[in-house]
Amino acid sequence: MIQRSALLRPALAFALVVAVTGCSGIKTMFKDKNKNEGLPVGELYDRAHDNMQMGRWANASEVFGRLIAQYPYGPFTEQALMEQAYAQYKAGKHEDAISTIDRFIRTYPTHRNIAYLYYLRGLSNMARNTVFMARAFNLDTSTRDLAAPQQAYADFNTVATRYPNSAYAGDARQRMVFLRNEFARFEMNTGLYYLRRGAWVSAADRATYLLETYPQSEYQNDAVALLGEAYTRLGNTVLAADARRVLEQNDPQHPWLAGHWPKDPSMLKRLNPFTGESR
Repeated sequence: MIQRSALLRPALAFALVVAVTGCSGIKTMFKDKNKNEGLPVGELYDRAHDNMQMGRWANASEVFGRLIAQYPYGPFTEQALMEQAYAQYKAGKHEDAISTIDRFIRTYPTHRNIAYLYYLRGLSNMARNTVFMARAFNLDTSTRDLAAPQQAYADFNTVATRYPNSAYAGDARQRMVFLRNEFARFEMNTGLYYLRRGAWVSAADRATYLLETYPQSEYQNDAVALLGEAYTRLGNTVLAADARRVLEQNDPQHPWLAGHWPKDPSMLKRLNPFTGESR
């Protein structure tokens, strides 16, 4: 019994050392986690801004968040909210950026930089839910859910119409053109999907909707060709001939006129469950 007790003493001493060291480590961990707590507002702002200068967007967002939480009504709060939204956007935290921007717009609806906030919200909505999939699988983003890009279009439209003289209006208009083409491409892809599956009436309806909703888009001639192909397969020679005549006038080199359009998707695309062709 005495020998066993003697053997246990070093083990107990070692355990005590580990326990003390562990407690110290835990305290240090919590101290590091809360290292921004209680700092003066100017020091917090400078620390967050330094992180932004070094491209540490997540750290900057965290410090700005601490500033806003500790000093919600101070003179730095407006700028901190704007810069936090930008840091969140750059960090890829688009949902957080949109939430911060919405808070800013509700709190400061007449702020002199309000056009910038709508513009930044448009950028965040434009990137939301599409960045990872597009980068990971090199997908056609027009086949994805359009809710976020439609909201982005609305944000850019707000900038272009309410603040036409702002520094962001010109780029907002260009992005609206891009998004309109993406929406048109979505309708085209859907119409081609229907065509490949023999749903010719649905294909013609999609082509008509595209032409009516997104006139002058990059896909208007393809929409006419889709209309002509759908009517051809339906046996409506009159409407098919009308589509051919319109296409000959506007795009005489279109491959449908020579019977080389549309092309079936590749086998790889059909096997990829993320493209929508495997349905």
